[in-house]
Amino acid sequence: MISLRNTFMTVYKGRLYPNYWDIAALFLALGLISLLAWNAKQMAVPYQLGQTISISLDPRYLPEYALRTVLRMLIAMIFSLLFTFVFATWAAKSKRAARIIIPVIDILQSVPILGFLSIAVVGFIELFPNSLMGPECASIFVIFTSQAWNMALGFYQTVRSVPADLEEAANMFHLSAWQRFWRIDVPFSMPGLLWNMMMSMSAGWFFVVASEAVSVAKQDILLPGIGSYIALAIKAADLHAIWYAILAMFVIILVYDQLLFRPLITWADKFKFEQVATEKEPHSWVVDLLHRTRLLNYLGIQISVLADAFVNISIFRSRPVTYIQKMKRLKYQVILAFIWNALLIVSLIGAFLFLGNYIFRMIPFADIREVFFLGLITATRVFVLISVVSLIWVPVGVWVGLRPRVAEFIQPLAQFLAAFPANLFYPIFVIGIITYHLNVNVWLTPLMILGTQWYVLFNVIAGASVLPKDLLQVADNLGVNYWLRWRRIILPGIFPYYITGAITAVGGAWNASIVAEVVSWGDKTLVATGLGAYISQFTASGNFLRIGLGIGMMCLLVLVFNRLVWRPLYVLAETRYQLD
Repeated sequence: MISLRNTFMTVYKGRLYPNYWDIAALFLALGLISLLAWNAKQMAVPYQLGQTISISLDPRYLPEYALRTVLRMLIAMIFSLLFTFVFATWAAKSKRAARIIIPVIDILQSVPILGFLSIAVVGFIELFPNSLMGPECASIFVIFTSQAWNMALGFYQTVRSVPADLEEAANMFHLSAWQRFWRIDVPFSMPGLLWNMMMSMSAGWFFVVASEAVSVAKQDILLPGIGSYIALAIKAADLHAIWYAILAMFVIILVYDQLLFRPLITWADKFKFEQVATEKEPHSWVVDLLHRTRLLNYLGIQISVLADAFVNISIFRSRPVTYIQKMKRLKYQVILAFIWNALLIVSLIGAFLFLGNYIFRMIPFADIREVFFLGLITATRVFVLISVVSLIWVPVGVWVGLRPRVAEFIQPLAQFLAAFPANLFYPIFVIGIITYHLNVNVWLTPLMILGTQWYVLFNVIAGASVLPKDLLQVADNLGVNYWLRWRRIILPGIFPYYITGAITAVGGAWNASIVAEVVSWGDKTLVATGLGAYISQFTASGNFLRIGLGIGMMCLLVLVFNRLVWRPLYVLAETRYQLD
């Protein structure tokens, strides 16, 4: 009792009792936790396959639908972050792992969302029988597939480009691999990772319609959310409901930008790799509120102490290794590498022979040639669009990234535009094409890039925002003119970030072709020539053999283009354009 009283007096005299700002922050936190807890409870209600979940177009239900969609996206974001930290770091630190992980990510980001959805729904319904948790987990998994690849590629690129002097400092202080990850890799990558997280969050909105309105065993499942609301509004051709959905999306994006991303950007500003302070630091009213608190500041200090103890935990510390131990490890590594490569080559040859034999026996060669031709048409659309997008958004992204004040204003607007589902543009395109008798193959093409062009913009903004200010000031002092400044400083500085954004945008554009090459509004449907339309049409008819052929051809084409075009550019970015 005396000890407790002494502790209370120490806290009181040290002015660690709560103030008004603590109470305000506590109410804000409890309100958010209560909403998320109620939402999580709704995800596990009883459900039988075939049971109808009613979705209303009444705008009164939009706040509830929006909250449930955002919770799915936040859960998917957490798993995407874990995936990024594990596999992107593994690929960045091990060349042997990178030979497997990076091509697999290249393939996975090109696999159509319908391919993930058809497998995920059946699997999760079997895992959670008689519960809505099955369809909910399937929806979260599909959103995860729209977020994880961009974050993993961006984190891999930044970890690979950590400056040499930071690596030397880590060697001087004898940091273990665990400590290097938390002390160097994550802080150096944090500014770019946050912009990629914002882009991935917005990318989830692009596919949220497909993830919340799913079909399995000839049954339609509509999960309560913004995506299912939009799907129902498109089916009913209700323009008023579309406008309500747009307004709800704008409000929700603004809210989670202010409560989540703006505080994170303000916090991550201290991790920028530069010797000169920025003209204006990012600002967040949430961070200002937390700084004014008394008790929460004290708790934050204690959490920082625990975080340091977690990073410096002894079990992960490196131990001295003798020369003999090094040689033994090298010997085992060589043997394991030989075995691994041999198994990989044999597995690939076996899979190629098996699939090739199966495809040629089941599908006529003329059909394979047709699908390949359709793939080349879609590929042409993708690369033309990426070229146009790069010419537009690279200068804009550099201009925004070099001006923190502008970036603070542009960020929520860019998030809203990036999150805007292409489905909401269907009425404009369908009505315009029919009214003016336009070419479907030309005027449906922009729908492929509407949701994926932002990968280029966000990555370029991230690259421009971490350009060292001292380097730019030296260029100003030497009177470097506009074009020379771009050629010698800006373009080399943002090149690794641009390549990451372009690779992800290309993969997203291939995926979006399934949604963009076949569009409908009410009872009107327009179909463009391309591989995306091929997959979409056979998915609707349930021809799994043709679906597999289309998806396989899309993955093959993406992999070939990545190997021949993007991977050499990626290597160039890693080896030549680093801030050393």
